[in-house]
Amino acid sequence: MQPPFDFNERPFIVIWETTQACDLACVHCRACAQPLRSALELKTHEAKKLIDEVAAMKAPVFVLTGGDPLKRPDIYELVEYASQHGVRISLTPSATPLLTREAIIRLKQCGLARLAISLDGPTADIHDAFRRVPGSYDWTLQAVRWAREIDLPVQINTTITRHNLQYLDAMIALLEQLDIVLWSVFFLVPTGRGSDIDLISAEEFEHVFDKLYQTSQRVKFDIKSTEAQHYRRYLLQRRTELKRAGKQPLPMPGAMTSDGIGRAPRGINDGKGFVFVNYRGEVFPSGFLPVSAGNIRKELLAKLYRESPLFVALRDSSKLEGKCGRCEFREVCGGSRARAYALTGDMFAEEPCCVWQPVAHGRNSETAQEPNAALQAKTGELQDASAH
Repeated sequence: MQPPFDFNERPFIVIWETTQACDLACVHCRACAQPLRSALELKTHEAKKLIDEVAAMKAPVFVLTGGDPLKRPDIYELVEYASQHGVRISLTPSATPLLTREAIIRLKQCGLARLAISLDGPTADIHDAFRRVPGSYDWTLQAVRWAREIDLPVQINTTITRHNLQYLDAMIALLEQLDIVLWSVFFLVPTGRGSDIDLISAEEFEHVFDKLYQTSQRVKFDIKSTEAQHYRRYLLQRRTELKRAGKQPLPMPGAMTSDGIGRAPRGINDGKGFVFVNYRGEVFPSGFLPVSAGNIRKELLAKLYRESPLFVALRDSSKLEGKCGRCEFREVCGGSRARAYALTGDMFAEEPCCVWQPVAHGRNSETAQEPNAALQAKTGELQDASAH
């Protein structure tokens, strides 16, 4: 058993947007990436100070993202520095000619714990249409092969939108052929270049949840969701159904994967176990919720995370509005604060893409009508099957 993890004291996941520079032009890019680096980016010494702060907070997961981290010449130095200071690094490069076999080998030599790379379709036509650069699909699969040749664990990130929803079965079939440790399924938040017309419906969310759940019962890799906190509600309901039918559910995912990149002990949400630092040092509850709590060039990351009114409020479930505020699953879910903000302008509004109606209104089946206290007690059992 892991000791309790207090999200009021430290985040489980810290993500740093190393740069907005990228040679792709993805249709749903959160960062609105551009070809050239900005002079406002954190300098190397500032980046090392951030790494020191992450190490001091003992955050289990530190992700270097972008843009494309490989656009920074000092990225290898920073990965090595983090590794030497006890910070386990996951890096999300773009699939471009910069992501060579030599680059991947060097990253592992510097101490990289996991390579996380995006794959948004089962064929070149579908994926490259997302990335808007021909060849991205082939570069992606080649990078996966190169990483596995040197035993560097690989995570695949997929963003679910209306454009690729129909290809989900083919996507899963392709992933089963790849030797990956985790499939991270992102559910679109209409921010940056993402458009709300690309957002799938609440009913389609449920269909995807069912697909992820059924897939998780048979594949070797873990599956987690990003910005679909209500997947946790779905998982608890399915487990409850099995137990009532006298069947034993499969164990929930462990808290630690083979590469040492941890899994959260309970439900993460924007600002609750999760913090995002952008290329200028601005601190946000997530990369999809563009409200700043301050800047690490002026204040310590730990202070901003623990004490800023923004983060404190986001960790207070009593502030949730609409059906999220009444929901018996609010402590293990809480809905996407980023999506609520993107679609309503209110970060505490109810999750716009959830079909569930709270039990208090008497409109639900019996599959999940357990006392609220019992549901909250199950947060430890979840081991964050969906993560953030």
